[in-house]
Amino acid sequence: MPTYILRRLGAGLLLLAVVTMVTFAIFYVVPKWAGRTTEQLATMYVGRAPTPEAIQATIDRLGLDKPVIVQFGEFVRGIFFGAQYRFGRDTIDCAAPCFGYSFQTYQEVFPEIVSRLPVTFSLALGAGIIWLVGGIAVGVVSAVWKGSVFDRVAMAIALAGVSLPIFFTGLLVLAFPVHAWGWFLTPGYVPLTRDPAGWAAGLFLPWITLAFLHAAMYARQTRAGMLEVLGEDYIRTARAKGLSERKVVLKHALRPTLTPIVTIFGLDLGLVLGGAVLTEQVFSLNGIGRYAVNAITQSDLPVILGVTLFGAFFIVLCNLVVDLLYPLIDPRVRVR
Repeated sequence: MPTYILRRLGAGLLLLAVVTMVTFAIFYVVPKWAGRTTEQLATMYVGRAPTPEAIQATIDRLGLDKPVIVQFGEFVRGIFFGAQYRFGRDTIDCAAPCFGYSFQTYQEVFPEIVSRLPVTFSLALGAGIIWLVGGIAVGVVSAVWKGSVFDRVAMAIALAGVSLPIFFTGLLVLAFPVHAWGWFLTPGYVPLTRDPAGWAAGLFLPWITLAFLHAAMYARQTRAGMLEVLGEDYIRTARAKGLSERKVVLKHALRPTLTPIVTIFGLDLGLVLGGAVLTEQVFSLNGIGRYAVNAITQSDLPVILGVTLFGAFFIVLCNLVVDLLYPLIDPRVRVR
């Protein structure tokens, strides 16, 4: 088992290194391949009102006139050891991990991302629990009661959940339960340590909206997997031995069905932790996703670069955790 863990950790670190190289190439190398000069590339990092002096200062500050290998080395060094930037006569230290400074706020990118992480983490945590538990429960019941009224209604709702985008369902939730009927207060984020009840109440509707999309997919996936497993010979053997239907379903049928579900959950949770863009934008939650949207509209490339690497880190981390959970979920998975 320790060898397996070390091997997966090594694979995760290698994947992060590849993601870092690809991200660096997208922002620094590909534009040059497309024909942009160093001055044109620097203009992308200056902001909306570039001047010749600002462009040259950006070239010097980011080292855009240096060889690509040197630029990548300084980029990686900034992530692990920090960097220094010159703004006119001033020299400013950027602590590790350094993703640069925002063009709009002139603040370090990484602390800005960290300050918004509690919002995105709270949204991902609550919605993830709802869509995982709810989706699996609905899928199991639909598979056991195949063809029943519950099965038909649940799969119809699941189809609607998969088909309807979040910006549509989110606006419906705001229009009717919040504004028209007054059942809920306007969603918002309250720190958990300050007011746990307010934290849950403010995020309840965003949780439901985000979970509705994912729970629908999980219900369909669980139902399909359960129907396939329930037809296996060992399930008939378990029933012939006199085991209760509950034990047959939960212990013998559900367990092998969870393997693909856990894989999908790791990907989905990593994506949400990297920024639930639509949900945060619809409900005006000041999380990582909304931070990225504002950066895109304002061409704030250091922020876009930082959020990209931050989201990639969470996706790799969640997939690593999923790989380590496989042997615990399904004994047929070998660690050697």
